[in-house]
Amino acid sequence: MKIFSIPGLIACGLMATSITASAQVIYPLDRAEILSGSRFDLKVEFPGTVTSDDAQVTINGRPAAELLGASAVFLPNEEGQTHNAFWIKNASIKRAGKYVIEAKAGDKTAKVTWDVFGTPGERRAKNVILFIGDGLSVAHRTAARMLSKGIKEGHYGGELAIDDMPHMALISTAGTDSIVTDSANSMSAYTTGHKSCVNALGVYCANNKSTLGHPRVETLTSLAKRKLGLAVGVVTNTEIEDATPAGMVANTRRRSDYGDIVAMFAEQKPDVIMGGGTPWFLPKSANGSRREDEVDYIEKFKNLGYTFVTQDTDMKAAGADASTRKILGLFNNGNIDGALDRRILKKGTVTRYQDQPDLVDQVKVSLNVLSRNREGFVLMVESGRIDKYSHSLDWERAVYDTIMLDNAVKVAKDWAAKRNDTLIVVVPDHTHPVSIIGTVDDSRSGDRLRDKLGTYADAGFPNYPAPDADGYPAKIDVSRRLAFTFGAFPDHCMTGKPFLSGEFKPSVPGPDGKTQIANEEYCAPGSARMQGNLPITANSGVHSADDGILTASGPGSEPFHGHLENTKVFRIIAQALGLGK
Repeated sequence: MKIFSIPGLIACGLMATSITASAQVIYPLDRAEILSGSRFDLKVEFPGTVTSDDAQVTINGRPAAELLGASAVFLPNEEGQTHNAFWIKNASIKRAGKYVIEAKAGDKTAKVTWDVFGTPGERRAKNVILFIGDGLSVAHRTAARMLSKGIKEGHYGGELAIDDMPHMALISTAGTDSIVTDSANSMSAYTTGHKSCVNALGVYCANNKSTLGHPRVETLTSLAKRKLGLAVGVVTNTEIEDATPAGMVANTRRRSDYGDIVAMFAEQKPDVIMGGGTPWFLPKSANGSRREDEVDYIEKFKNLGYTFVTQDTDMKAAGADASTRKILGLFNNGNIDGALDRRILKKGTVTRYQDQPDLVDQVKVSLNVLSRNREGFVLMVESGRIDKYSHSLDWERAVYDTIMLDNAVKVAKDWAAKRNDTLIVVVPDHTHPVSIIGTVDDSRSGDRLRDKLGTYADAGFPNYPAPDADGYPAKIDVSRRLAFTFGAFPDHCMTGKPFLSGEFKPSVPGPDGKTQIANEEYCAPGSARMQGNLPITANSGVHSADDGILTASGPGSEPFHGHLENTKVFRIIAQALGLGK
């Protein structure tokens, strides 16, 4: 697999940030942490009039090409732009240590330092299971514990599986361009060990026009397969091309390159691929396709030996078949419906897709299939709609999907308890600005929402019914509900009630078609009309820069403690697997 060849240049409306530099820029950036033996692109951008004879790039005082044992390419006026580019593609450094990279041209010098790290000692983990609660924040966890375990006189009725893990850390998620990140950049940090910028997957954000032309870094999927022969699983309840699952395989500046991302899945060949997003696998001429070419990726995966399934029943049957070693599951044209809609309300697309899998069953099947590889496996599991429902200010749906994530983690913990060779990590890719501030009690006098709000002693406890065996209360429209609030929002009407008819749509385009205004469908008497605190073009909530909570168990989990940058998650996983040997 050639993941570092120079891609063909394409004409596109690129989102890449234009860099106006008075001196050269070196990628990977300063303080990059690079796994020894992993592959990456070295790029230096020289502004102005610079020739190949003028440009000098050294690593620890030696010519970069000499130290890396690879050929360098110099591109004057790269892509017709005003900068000149020095490239060494598909590079790697085998020996751990500090490396100083210096780029000189005339009287201008730029310098960065890289930390190349190895993985000394014995391999600790045969398997790694990485759970991503997309957008999972403290309030989501707290609400999930209240609803699924109950709370009485200040005591919870039990612990979440994600809480009951021996190692915990605070994870910071800022990227190279912003204190607040998105799922692409943050997931990429977990799967490559490199920070990047908003919307980017597996690349450093350089000054390239082509979204596929930016300096690449190797993904966990590639490393696990290339260096250890591990099986790999990518499981989500979102579209499989979405940012978090794509972070396992993709190298692109633009997370919305869904067609290219499907091709990258086919190149890297994870053994288990499950989610929604069928239209991006269909050839352009097929009904419902969203591709721009005629490649039939479903047929392509079948020809690669994958069992293709579209329903929960078939997925379970394939997982039970001892001969199944590769499985592609596409269960919805879009995202798989969340737990609240599938199990209780029967909204969303449930009537159209009546046999969608639960994340719990996806994990069970994945463990069956992946454990058939004698060398071990890496499995990434995302509960992605926690984030999507939080964007739409629909907290009940987000919390039911948090409960689903917790159930899936319990399955993995129970499976791992029978052995001592599996590292389990549960972590958000980023957070949302959310809090629980009390309860909304319909029995309180007054007509306005704020009259129903109780804080401190007036809050008491919510009266959700006892949960079922899987931790889900059968009713959410109770008389005393959690007052779950969002700290960043567009104009909308806050009802204080659950959205039983379907996912909340807080705002709609205004008369000018550009700005967003409150969705009047929800502005009934008694609701609170909320003036947004986001830019007037925003139609949903946004992420926060708050640290996320990571919990972990199993061999190699001990370094997870205190405060860590998100890139350290990759580093600790790499150390547990011995990927740097």
